Amino acid sequence: MDLLITILTSTFWVVLALTILVFVHELGHFLTAKWFGMRVERFSIGFPPTVLRRQHGDTEYALGATPLGGYVKISGMIDESLDTDHQESEAQPWEFRSKPVWQRIVVITAGVLFNVLLAAIIFGGIRWAQGETFVPADNIESIYVAEGSVAHDIGLRTGDHVLEVNGEPFQRFDQILASNLVAADSLTITVRRDDSTQVIHGPRDFITRVSRARNDERGFGVSYIPPLIGGVQSGMPADTVGLRTGDRIVRINDTPVRFWAEMSDLIQASEGEPMTVEWFRADSLGTDTTASVPATAVERRSDGVVYRSRIAPTQTESGRYVLGVTNAQASQATMDMIYSEFGIEQRDYGPVEALQAGAGDVWTTSRNIVITLQRVATGRDDLRESLGGPVMIAKVTSEAAEQGAVMFWRLVAALSVTLAIMNILPVPALDGGQLMFLLYEGITRRKPSVRVRLVAQQIGMILLLGFMTFLIFNDILRL
Repeated sequence: MDLLITILTSTFWVVLALTILVFVHELGHFLTAKWFGMRVERFSIGFPPTVLRRQHGDTEYALGATPLGGYVKISGMIDESLDTDHQESEAQPWEFRSKPVWQRIVVITAGVLFNVLLAAIIFGGIRWAQGETFVPADNIESIYVAEGSVAHDIGLRTGDHVLEVNGEPFQRFDQILASNLVAADSLTITVRRDDSTQVIHGPRDFITRVSRARNDERGFGVSYIPPLIGGVQSGMPADTVGLRTGDRIVRINDTPVRFWAEMSDLIQASEGEPMTVEWFRADSLGTDTTASVPATAVERRSDGVVYRSRIAPTQTESGRYVLGVTNAQASQATMDMIYSEFGIEQRDYGPVEALQAGAGDVWTTSRNIVITLQRVATGRDDLRESLGGPVMIAKVTSEAAEQGAVMFWRLVAALSVTLAIMNILPVPALDGGQLMFLLYEGITRRKPSVRVRLVAQQIGMILLLGFMTFLIFNDILRL
């Protein structure tokens, strides 16, 4: 039953996201066609079989049972239906083919423009509602790099102080997140290490490596989160020795601990054997320990006390060893400790500023997608690892929805940009293919023959179906 609920929930979020994107895209075609006096015969969200239809004026509005797309059928236009019956009769004033080239270009590109506009509105709305929270890079003295991770493989090391990312000063920690690094055609990271400056050059197949790491718990492998205790589970080893929320782990056995991930690595390396753990507790948290708590105060500092105790990690069902603590990112309440640690900055946006920032987010997202496609097309990255299809979209959409409304809408915006870019590619059966024919007509003053357009549409449909089939099977293999 739980599996069925999970599947139904995931399906709901995927269908919702696709329905929004398709509706907005087709709405662009529909409204501009109506604006120029073209007759729209059908506005459908989803493909047949049709489950709901209603006639209003000249247009039939329909809802299909296959929620993987949609279409607007405009009189006098050769589209996905491959209908050419109208070509035998004289062009009518309300038909697509009778309108000036510039109007037809506007109608064809309107779907793409509406998707871009939707993304800008969503990104801008999030900025307006939430503002922007970021970690100033000046407050991060060094980073943690997981051994065996992508970051480690390209040459970054724990303790590095990042100075520049792709030639730009390192000002915000999110500059070094994998989602932003993939935008660079040639990745470079400048760091200070052991009093010397080093330049790390990313590999040619950086996007492929990042894609492969998505199913690895280490991910890209860079973090800055300190070993602050955000919560203690009752009855677990940490609870039995008196660890509290707000404590900071400073040493395990003889190894100093600077990062949460560093602490986690040491716990796994213990394989359940007892460890000597030292932690710092600020005076504001209280420093008294009861006789029943086997922790010893070993050092008095100006602002708190360092305690020491022997702790044996317990093993979970998944095979991991844990103390029973969560980090300061576990909840919004405990995130205040991170804010205090790094002086996280908050920027608020007015409506106009938010929309401008949203447009900037659209540009950044578009650049990432275009560079990814370019790298795949030139063989620098693996097609199978770099691109995702319907199954992968369903997976990430469901995961985003689980993380909350903001993450879901942020993903919808990113998918909207993706849909716009893919649709404008010069491939027959896509908007970009239609645009190429119209540009040819506008330049040469001659329309391509019906046969040429029909054959191109058929070839385009075959290519798209083949590519979609490839992506679906590839997604299944990558799960």
